[in-house]
Amino acid sequence: MNYSRHYSQLDREALMQAVQMRMSERRFKHVLGVEETAIALADRYGALTEKASIAALAHDYAKERSDEEFELAIEQGDYPDKKELLKYGNAIWHGLVGADFVKRELGIQDEEILNAIRLHTTGASDMTLLDKIIYVADYIEPGRNFPGVNDARTLALRDLDEAVAFETKHTLSHLIEEEQLVYPKTIETYNRWVAGIR
Repeated sequence: MNYSRHYSQLDREALMQAVQMRMSERRFKHVLGVEETAIALADRYGALTEKASIAALAHDYAKERSDEEFELAIEQGDYPDKKELLKYGNAIWHGLVGADFVKRELGIQDEEILNAIRLHTTGASDMTLLDKIIYVADYIEPGRNFPGVNDARTLALRDLDEAVAFETKHTLSHLIEEEQLVYPKTIETYNRWVAGIR
């Protein structure tokens, strides 16, 4: 895929290299799977495939950074309720805070792409088509193998909103089962997409 340079100053090859240098081979393989899935979903639902490609390639850019690096970024950044945010770990930080690394280090300025990166682990009550595509693509990419993933893949091809609801419900169930902290935005996502509260 050739990029138009409207959304990234890097072409796809350069973006892939920049991302690959920041992660393990296993993580990079996941990223490529998310890109493949995101492009297919963008094609299916009428989103811009270029934006889907860029957001997918960059979504885990910060995933393998140290807690110290994230903590410093949170302390120095413009995040509401920093004290609360510091209670959560990499699972939340690599999206929410990672988008700022993407903006600063990769020069991606498009807010829709950055927001899809921010929300890819938590979702939100209000999600654009691109947000939903990256959220779902991360969950169902070909390398994923967990009970229910094939159901999620089938849903994603039929109804993207249903796929968002499925993912949210199963992610929340898993967090509760593991007795992990639940980020408030995940609850908002559940209330909107599963429980149907607007």
